[in-house]
Amino acid sequence: MALMFSDPFDALFQFQQALDSLRTSPWLEPGPSGGGAFPPLNVFRQGDDIVIVTELAGVRRDDISVDVKNRTIRIAGTKSVDYGGKASLHRRERLAGKFDRAISIPVEVDADRVKAEYRDGVLALFLPRAEQDKPRSIKIS
Repeated sequence: MALMFSDPFDALFQFQQALDSLRTSPWLEPGPSGGGAFPPLNVFRQGDDIVIVTELAGVRRDDISVDVKNRTIRIAGTKSVDYGGKASLHRRERLAGKFDRAISIPVEVDADRVKAEYRDGVLALFLPRAEQDKPRSIKIS
């Protein structure tokens, strides 16, 4: 009975490839959020409508832009962090810069009835489903 051992150099080669792909991954690039896409958001359905809640702590209301077209929602803006006039920076974890995020939702939106509320660093978008996108019940004769 022959025993099969894996090639240790093959394992090292695969490990090196994994490290190389991790190093070239865009998630290590600097941006307003170190944990993935910014701004972080939750999307959920409420009846026929869609609600998006996103965290924008430290972003001024005037620096936020929201665009709606068909099934795409775009949230863009600028996050700035002020360190004061003569501050000597020791550690920087709160990053600043421009952000631009577009997401697709499963229904078409009535852009004229969209509501946006911004309070305490949280943006809530209420996206009513377009009438022409709602299912129709057909009576069978």
